[in-house]
Amino acid sequence: MRAGIFKIAIPPLAVVLSLCISALLIMAAGKNPLFIYQKMFTMTLGSEYGTGQIVFRATSLVFAGLAVAIPFKLKLFNIGGEGQMLAGAFSAALAGTLLPPQTHPVLAVFFCTLSAITAGASVALLSGWLKVSFGVNEVISTIMLNFIVQACAGFLLTGNLSVPSTAHTYEIVPSAQIPQFDTVFGIWQKSPANFSTLFALAACFGLWFLVFKTIPGYEMRAAGLHPEAARYAGIDTNFHILKAMGIGGAMAGLAAANLVLGYKHYYESGLTDGIGFMGIAVALLAFAHPVWIIGSAMLFGFLQYGGLSVNAYVPKDIFLMVQAVTILMILILTKFLHRN
Repeated sequence: MRAGIFKIAIPPLAVVLSLCISALLIMAAGKNPLFIYQKMFTMTLGSEYGTGQIVFRATSLVFAGLAVAIPFKLKLFNIGGEGQMLAGAFSAALAGTLLPPQTHPVLAVFFCTLSAITAGASVALLSGWLKVSFGVNEVISTIMLNFIVQACAGFLLTGNLSVPSTAHTYEIVPSAQIPQFDTVFGIWQKSPANFSTLFALAACFGLWFLVFKTIPGYEMRAAGLHPEAARYAGIDTNFHILKAMGIGGAMAGLAAANLVLGYKHYYESGLTDGIGFMGIAVALLAFAHPVWIIGSAMLFGFLQYGGLSVNAYVPKDIFLMVQAVTILMILILTKFLHRN
């Protein structure tokens, strides 16, 4: 009971300690931490546009966090969110340009998201297949696949798939574009927050139900906790490894709904940079729990845009350090919990 309470207290305690450390860094930069924090809150949570930016960034981070969290249930470290997300975004953009303009919006969005999910899952499944077939460590294979996917996308983008003299694809058809909250409800005005946020929320609760309320989810967790015992009980651990990696890759690919269908409406070089790796931090802060990832993603979305909003006063790199320190604090505090 006591250990459970301490575990719940670890994330907020880690955040508080990280903010205290960042206050020291702000002071070292010759600025008043209270002024910087007040300015950051005013320009983020204190404004419609700032709140919309947080929601938009958190949406991508939710997908990136789920891409790490689901494989982690089997003690798999999916470090390939970058490549899987890039593959999904690129595929969604290409699918959106190939659709006839008169395609019904529901079918257009479905086809593009299906393309994104399939591309992301395929990259992750390749890593899973290498593990179950040849024992290749998934950390190594997913990192290497990041570079391979990036190289392939760059090659295709510099070919005939980009608008001449640019580094982005052609724009997707209007029917495949996911509307923004501003245009429909008039909230979070002028921000890129769009209805793909609903996809992210549905994914979190759907995966929570799968992992904790179904027999396949129980088997997946059992295979992660005690692989040998699970095999003895007749659970196909290799199948669950492939399933978890496939779901993780699909979630990374689904971020294309937010970035391509709801925001840019095309893929451009660097669109997904850094989001996949940030998903590792999001998953760690949430202890790989699908629902807790929502709050974790919101926090990192706040720190991301908050750092940009006060960049005129202090370097935004300070808040990148806050994110890193938060994860280090979680690891340290978790280790302390296990020792006691």
